[in-house]
Amino acid sequence: MKRIHFTAEDLARTRVATTIGVAAETFDSVRLLKDREASLVFRRWQVSVRGRLGEQAGPLAALMPRRGPLIDATSLMGGTASIDEAVDNLMAAPRALLRLELGNLDFHPTHRSWARNLMDGDREARLQVAAALRACHSVTVAPYWGRVRSHLSEVRGAFVSTMADGGVEELFTALGGPLIRWRPPVLEVAHRHDADIHLNGRGLVIAPTVFSTPQIGLLFPPLDPDRAPTLAIPTLSGASLDTVLWDGVGKSTAQSLDDLLGRTRAAVLRTAVGGCSTTELARRLNISPATASHHTTVLRNAHLLATRQEGKAVLHTLTSLGIALLEQRSPFA
Repeated sequence: MKRIHFTAEDLARTRVATTIGVAAETFDSVRLLKDREASLVFRRWQVSVRGRLGEQAGPLAALMPRRGPLIDATSLMGGTASIDEAVDNLMAAPRALLRLELGNLDFHPTHRSWARNLMDGDREARLQVAAALRACHSVTVAPYWGRVRSHLSEVRGAFVSTMADGGVEELFTALGGPLIRWRPPVLEVAHRHDADIHLNGRGLVIAPTVFSTPQIGLLFPPLDPDRAPTLAIPTLSGASLDTVLWDGVGKSTAQSLDDLLGRTRAAVLRTAVGGCSTTELARRLNISPATASHHTTVLRNAHLLATRQEGKAVLHTLTSLGIALLEQRSPFA
């Protein structure tokens, strides 16, 4: 059991986020893929993804020991929804942070030399992790990220609505269930490790997750003790078996979407699944930034894309109408 102690200042500084970050979701998805006891809600996803990760996932798997502590990808690569920004954060991470995150991992003997290089800031080792992260993300998360991101936004909206109606304490009460209980001024969270956490005026960030384990996680920024920790709340369970998150896109969709929007504009819409900056769109589609900006403006004016600031990047993401069009289903179904 973890007991999180709040002061009035902590309650005032508690807020909600949309995601713990695409890097953390990718790490969790790779672990979940190997978990044969995972909730049935992930079974269809596991079947569609299993067998598609090969040796390219090796460096990421090396960071996931079978026992002992696990890496905090949110701390290491940030809570961004952009995989490119997450990789940039990894490449720029201070050595002190790498040592804090990796120093206590129980690495397999064959990986220890490589892990020491990584902790010492070796660029080649970082590039190997970055490539593995991209490869795993492209298989386990990216095909579903548009719908996952929409789901996370809806959950965050519900959190915000509850806070607006009844305050932070009402949100704590609403989270409820067997894993979390609000006993003012302490939030009790079911956990395998027993601890008392005093926020000391930092507040708390509450963020929904999809691919994390059923256990609620508490994530701390190790190099910034004044920053609020994040409480990661799993949002899928056996009660969510009818989820449409894993529904695929029909093969005929691509051609009909090209006919409707034009090939480049349709490609922009597809590429924006999960969030993408203008520069990233231009690079991926081999078009100029000005052309990418023009197409995103047209799609935004048609209410198919939404644009927002996320960290240092300006991200374009699909709206519910854009997702419906991409999947060729009615947004009113």
